[in-house]
Formats: sequence, C-alpha cells, structure tokens
Amino acid sequence: MAKRKPIVEIVTYGIHSTWDAKEKALPKVKEFTLNVPLELDIEFGFIVNIKRAKNQKVYYCIYHPDIPDKRGEPMPPFDGEEYVNSNDWDFYLGDTLWEPLDNKVGDWRMTLTLGEELIADKTFTVEPELPYEGAQFWRRGKPKLRR
Repeated sequence: MAKRKPIVEIVTYGIHSTWDAKEKALPKVKEFTLNVPLELDIEFGFIVNIKRAKNQKVYYCIYHPDIPDKRGEPMPPFDGEEYVNSNDWDFYLGDTLWEPLDNKVGDWRMTLTLGEELIADKTFTVEPELPYEGAQFWRRGKPKLRR
C-alpha cells in the first residue's frame, strides 16, 4: 500500500499574541502581515497544520538579519527539530524582538521542512516605520471625544 502524502496548510502568519512555550495553547493571530513594526517584545511568525505525518520529524530554521552576538559576530540561524505527535498537528514557529532594537531591522526568514521537502517558508520584514501612514491606526484605541 502506498504511503499517503502529508497535507500541510499555513493557518496563520503575521503578528501573534505572546506565546509561552510551556503552555499547550498556541498564540492567536493579531494581524496577518509580513511587515513587522520595530517594537520590543512583538511576537511574529506562523502556524502550520500538518495532517498524515505522525512520528515524522520537522526541521525548523529562523534566519536573523545578521544580528551580532556578544562577540560582535552575526548570530547563526536558530534551528531545531520536533516530532509530529499526531495525525492532525498544529505547530507555531515564531520569534520576538529584544533589546537593543536597532540591530533587529531587516528580513527574518522562517522555514519548516518535513523530510526533504520544504513545507513552509515566510520572510517577515522588520522595519522601523510601517510602509504607509496610518498602518497602526488599530493600535491607537478608541478616539477621545471632546466636548
């Protein structure tokens, strides 16, 4: 009998709520986007759903935009692997920005590979200013009425 091919879907991508790796719940998407404002502790990444791949291994990698380490050398990509633990599995791959912020600007590429196949690939651009005026209007809250 032929082995069934895994089904992979990117469920969310963009800015997410804060994620705690110790918790079972994955973060919630706040905004679907590939443009990330340069803000301390902002969480961004993607969630994939993988079906029919139980006990297979996924390899993840986050390529940072030449962020220097303590010695001033560019940090290596952050990578690792996880086993798919069910036949309907959700996985979050993301990162957050930390101090100092000025060296976090640029492209952050996040990839996920199952076996030899690249199954998810998103590049987020961290920028000091969003691409158009008013892009953060939703963060300002309700306007105050003057009487």
